[in-house]
Amino acid sequence: MKKFIYKSLIALGALVLSTATSCVGDLDLEPNDPNSTGQIADSEALLGILNKCYSCLAVSGQGGPNGASDVDGLDGGTGQYTRAWFMMNEFTTDESKWIWKDVGVAELNTNSWDASTATIYGTYSRFYVHISICNDFLKNAGDSEDAQLMKLEARTLRALSYFNAIDIFGNASFIDENAEVGANPVQKTRRELYDWLTAELEDIVAQFKAKNRPVNYGRVGIDGAEALLARLYLNAKVYTDGAVDGYAKCAEHCENIIARHQGGGFEGSGLANHYLYLFCGNNEDYMPGGSNSAENEILWGIPYDSEFVQPYGGTMFLIAAAIKNMDRTEPSDPYMSMLDYGISSQWGCMHATASFADKFATDDPSNDVRWSMWCREANGFKKENTNFSEFTDGYAIIKFTNLKKGTNGEWSPENGGIYDATGSKAAVTTSFPNTDLPLFRLADVYLMYAECNVVGHVGDASKALTYANYIRHRAGVKEWEAKDLTADNILDERARELYWECCRRTDLIRFGKYASGSYVWAFKGNVDAGAAFSEHRNLFPIPTNVLSAQPEFQQNPGY
Repeated sequence: MKKFIYKSLIALGALVLSTATSCVGDLDLEPNDPNSTGQIADSEALLGILNKCYSCLAVSGQGGPNGASDVDGLDGGTGQYTRAWFMMNEFTTDESKWIWKDVGVAELNTNSWDASTATIYGTYSRFYVHISICNDFLKNAGDSEDAQLMKLEARTLRALSYFNAIDIFGNASFIDENAEVGANPVQKTRRELYDWLTAELEDIVAQFKAKNRPVNYGRVGIDGAEALLARLYLNAKVYTDGAVDGYAKCAEHCENIIARHQGGGFEGSGLANHYLYLFCGNNEDYMPGGSNSAENEILWGIPYDSEFVQPYGGTMFLIAAAIKNMDRTEPSDPYMSMLDYGISSQWGCMHATASFADKFATDDPSNDVRWSMWCREANGFKKENTNFSEFTDGYAIIKFTNLKKGTNGEWSPENGGIYDATGSKAAVTTSFPNTDLPLFRLADVYLMYAECNVVGHVGDASKALTYANYIRHRAGVKEWEAKDLTADNILDERARELYWECCRRTDLIRFGKYASGSYVWAFKGNVDAGAAFSEHRNLFPIPTNVLSAQPEFQQNPGY
């Protein structure tokens, strides 16, 4: 199935209109192709163009890992969509540090960026190239039944990029398919963008529900759209400067998603029975349209294939950056092998902070499967971060692998591997992984509902406890009692369950622990031991290049 999906996605995606290539030199983001002759009615042609809207999330461009990027002036690996998203939301927090002092990346690790930081401009550009391509599709698609469904998908894809713009940049650019050809984006306030996006996603979810169509593998449907809407409402107070409380709406949409999934999977929750299977080389079973419909925990994800989709972002980045070949000649030597993770690529440049490791170490650590594949003291790694550039100064986080789950459902974290019943490693070793990338999971929805109850005082407390305990029980740690259902515990549980899934910075801001000195981690605020930094960094700056192109735009305060 994957081969078919990606032969279609990459080949047909190359038919996309002219805005697909290098349109961010001066942020002249046109909403449609000036050479277009009118609306496209043919379903196959439409699908080819829609596939570019999807492939923009998966790869940097149409030319393979070393080919041209859709964004001028930005490294195709660093600038891949989900890698750029990850850098903003994870490198800037306690979760992960990139040990190479790459220009524009070191500043993220130490919370010392400014408006000229290249990775910030690249991320901004990546989001708006994607928005432009989705606008192109929406402008040119016809009104057939197939086209209407595809337009819902394109609107959802575009909504993801607008969500990221709201979350990361606040007062950001806006343009949609109704703009005149050649029109420049306008700047909207964070509140204006929030209001537009909530209305947009409410309409998308309602239309997906009315159409009641199954979701094909590799595509997005009602679950993905509604999970994105729930996360938007969860952060409403942040995005509207306290003017809107979105907890009740978040809980309502979480319940909608949960109702569609309960009945199968782990304890009837709809969750996958094994946490590690969600991040392995055949995790497509748990994707929308995947073969395991009772455990379709991944509500929206990006398919990857070792032969047809080879970016230096996506799951390749998440696997290769976390591992390094190290042969052990003495018992005290560090040891790690890329072959234990089913891949023949290793970068060895990303590890955890001690503060983040402590989230696991203080909570039934011996049983928590969610960090069972990490490399720790037994592998020669130290928890403490004393040398920024040393890979072993910090535990090695292993969450994603290219290993394959055993066909009989048995698994073991021993030696970092997942095994079948015979004890043979069920792995395929390739240069690029087959592992799909989850964007939104049902586990997140359960934790969002619990937070809405604890922090927002809405919903049902007994449900919130049950939902949180689905997550904890599957992880192998002791279940909570009612007294354990606190805001701090919810935040820590989200850290353990959802790390490396691009929501840590957003979570810390929502709980008031991002810039604050109440919680620090190594190298926070550009101090080795960690220190508070100014709250203006809760938002990233509007890049200098954007302001130069459109001087009427206002910079975010503090920059």
